[in-house]
Amino acid sequence: MVVTKLSDDLKRMKAAVFANYEGLTVPKIEDLRRELKKEGVDYAVVKKTLLGIALKNAGIAIDPQNISGNFATIVSYEDEVAPARILAAFAKKNEALKLVAGILEGNLIDGKAVMALAKLPTKTELLGRLVGTLNAPVSGFVNVLAGNLKNFVYVLNAIKEKQTT
Repeated sequence: MVVTKLSDDLKRMKAAVFANYEGLTVPKIEDLRRELKKEGVDYAVVKKTLLGIALKNAGIAIDPQNISGNFATIVSYEDEVAPARILAAFAKKNEALKLVAGILEGNLIDGKAVMALAKLPTKTELLGRLVGTLNAPVSGFVNVLAGNLKNFVYVLNAIKEKQTT
């Protein structure tokens, strides 16, 4: 049952991160779980053999036995960057948490790649930047047109003042 649920979760995931939690207290782990849940990210501690079966069932060719130490599996279903970003921020405050590896687009990535992923902006920030970039030419064009209208009004005003004097 655990393997079936985990397999289904891994099939629909956008990204997963494996984090070594040894040295964290239970209240700290609960704090981390709450932060992850706010972003729709799941946290699970599963034996490597069961995780290996679930990964195989999900069609992901990664052997968790090759990842050293005990680790939790953190899975995101909507945002590829969310688990890495949340875990990296949590690890800054709690040095016992170590980002060991991750899965992105079905490929295993190391801890350094997970940290690099954590530094990327969120999807919402990227969309905001895209809208700003797409809007820049339009707003520039509007400013040019407004400038021409202002100059036209100044010319008309100057002609009016010249005729009244």
